Amino acid sequence: MTVRLTWVQPEDLVGHELRQAAQDGRDAREIERRWYGAGGAPAPEGAGASEPPAAPRLRALAEELLDELALLESPLAPHEPTDLAAIRAACPHWPAPPAGRRAAGPDRLHAAWLGRAAGCLLGKPVEKLELAGIRALARATGNWPLTTWFTARGVPAALLERYPWNRRSAPTSLAENIDGMPEDDDLNHPLLTVLLLRRHGRDFTTADLARLWLAELPAGRVFTAERIAYRNLLDGIEPPDTARHRNPFREWIGAQIRADAHGWTHPGDPAAAAAQAHRDAVLTHTANGVYGAMFTAAALAEAAGGDSDVHGCLAAGLRVVPPRSRYARAVRLGIATARAEAEFDTVVDRLHAVYADTHHWVHVLPNTALLAAALTHADGDFTRSVGCAVSGGWDTDSNGATAGSLAGLLAGRPAALPERFTAPLKNRLATSVAGFESTGFDTLAELTHQEATRT
Repeated sequence: MTVRLTWVQPEDLVGHELRQAAQDGRDAREIERRWYGAGGAPAPEGAGASEPPAAPRLRALAEELLDELALLESPLAPHEPTDLAAIRAACPHWPAPPAGRRAAGPDRLHAAWLGRAAGCLLGKPVEKLELAGIRALARATGNWPLTTWFTARGVPAALLERYPWNRRSAPTSLAENIDGMPEDDDLNHPLLTVLLLRRHGRDFTTADLARLWLAELPAGRVFTAERIAYRNLLDGIEPPDTARHRNPFREWIGAQIRADAHGWTHPGDPAAAAAQAHRDAVLTHTANGVYGAMFTAAALAEAAGGDSDVHGCLAAGLRVVPPRSRYARAVRLGIATARAEAEFDTVVDRLHAVYADTHHWVHVLPNTALLAAALTHADGDFTRSVGCAVSGGWDTDSNGATAGSLAGLLAGRPAALPERFTAPLKNRLATSVAGFESTGFDTLAELTHQEATRT
């Protein structure tokens, strides 16, 4: 009997690190030759662990090569710093602080929570599915462009066999099965951020977040970079080294999905939201992975201020990202592609042509390009924002969640969101975070508002 824990087996991490090295411009050809010459396999594409487990000699080699790969310097590093002071120095248009303190009302925050939940839930049944499958399943029920929940009703059996729903999500996220908001890391993390702020205030440290995770977040509820960092903490590694040690997922989407509450609690102050999100992100991520959190927090802070449209929010997010970074290029590509094409399917096809063959479906860069394109194309409309974000594939629930969060803020109140997306949530969130099981989104909005107005 073996336990194949996903996202941490050394023999599975080498392939991911080799791919990251290629993206970074690091010359890993000799290490790659040694790995494959010894019988090592590429990283599993659709799962977090391969089968069967590696022999002891191969696992030992994997650990050795991961450490060697970490020593290779990236030629892109000067343009993609992780240190906050260096990031600020690289951003010529870093936002100025607002003239006075502002607050987003509970209704606006309630709409943000509901929007995040609805967008996440819309994407859950098709997470990990290829783009062709998402399109085929939605079209089979007349739901394309995507405007409501996925359903298995009316879908031909052969199509369901070819493109099976996400097995963990289908029982709780298809239209016929939704009964409240099921647990998801895309909701656990903003909830934990609110809890972090309640315990430690705005001056929390990265170590405070680490201790909160160990105390309140089950290890099985974190994935990719978060699981690596969790393991590193248990091994006695201190932040921010937790983000770097044998962590090939440090530029994936995990920090970006944790950023919402940092933006919600800094309405009209993108710079402060980004700086707070940075302290959160460096527990698990570096460079572009950190920029994902900062960009999202800044865009949401701008939206929470109530004075910008979606395009102004995206522009605010870009101001906290080094302009020569790959992350900034991804955002600009998404926006430009959405503006150039009338049909969103064409936008998606163009983005997949750029990223699909080189980046994992959970990497932050393709998902960011898609998110920026979806929000731009939707022009603030809630249904189109979440529908476009999910219909583009890749990390469907995470992109739907972030798009829904921003579009919900822009809508301003729960009643402005379509009832077909909010009613099935039943004002009830499932979570394994102790003390919050079945909490209502109105309660979460009030708790968030308290932190946004705390002096």
